[in-house]
Amino acid sequence: MNRKNIVRNSLLALMGLVFSASVWAHGGAAGTDTDQCKFELEPGHWVHYTAYQPSAFPAEEFCANIPNTNTLTQLVFDYQDPRYRKMSVEFEVTKEPEGTRVFHMPAKKHKSGTVTLTLDKGVPEAGNYLIHITLVPDEGERMDVHMGFVAGKGQETSTGLMALYAFFVFAGLYILYLSHAGFKKKVDELLGKIKEV
Repeated sequence: MNRKNIVRNSLLALMGLVFSASVWAHGGAAGTDTDQCKFELEPGHWVHYTAYQPSAFPAEEFCANIPNTNTLTQLVFDYQDPRYRKMSVEFEVTKEPEGTRVFHMPAKKHKSGTVTLTLDKGVPEAGNYLIHITLVPDEGERMDVHMGFVAGKGQETSTGLMALYAFFVFAGLYILYLSHAGFKKKVDELLGKIKEV
């Protein structure tokens, strides 16, 4: 393998590591066993939850942290178990710890297994919220489950993640410096001018 291929493959590997952060949206897991965007309705029966803010972040999915307040927010729930498609399900979103209701969908059946809650103006203020899901079977007891989320922190990038990005950018530039004579010459000239000042 020649030097050009080594440099190209190194840069591709670095870019792959940097951009693989997009998989972290659901806790860095592809499988449902470690998916942080799901919660248990009953033992062994799960519902997957995804939040969207299409006007502010058209290509982003959120889970426990929703970046903006007062913006269109869609909360999407998918349950695959056909049994839940036959039950009436009620949804409510409350601001915590006060318990103030910000959204309510009365109990009804969702035969497709997918439910979208559209909060036209999102949630009114930054803070903690709780999604209440109440399953109402034709017979038997009602079941209540809850899932919390935080809204209004913006789309933050952690300090650790920023340091990781900076490291990979620096590493990529250093590899380019060592392997490309023209780039090395320009950098050396620039450093020489800086020393003169």
